[in-house]
Amino acid sequence: MNDFALLLLRVTSGAFMLFAHGLPKLNRLFSSGEITFSDPLGIGTMPSLALAVFSEFFCSILLILGLLTRASLIPLIITMFVAAFIHHAGESFLQIEKALLFLLIFMVLFLTGPGKFALGRVVKMKSGNKLIKYLFE
Repeated sequence: MNDFALLLLRVTSGAFMLFAHGLPKLNRLFSSGEITFSDPLGIGTMPSLALAVFSEFFCSILLILGLLTRASLIPLIITMFVAAFIHHAGESFLQIEKALLFLLIFMVLFLTGPGKFALGRVVKMKSGNKLIKYLFE
């Protein structure tokens, strides 16, 4: 049942992130109008939006599939950390609660791995390096 629970957690959290956050940001990136997006790291609006789209859209797809799971969780963890502690800094707990919940889920999945119901287990890397295998499982 643990592997089924990891599948359920991985797919639902990835789908929530993908459709509620990643897809709207991807649409905003390709919209013809003026783009407004926060710049919490001081790197510019467009780079900030592009990094958020990469994380919340593309990495969420990899998470759902269970492909390169731990590697795809690193940008998601960083994004949720920035959202909770930099972008929403000083706001009420209700404003940062969602980012903290995603952060916790993504950290748990990083520590546990994707479980046996993941494409990454089928397409295992042939590297002898244990760290590479750990991150790309």
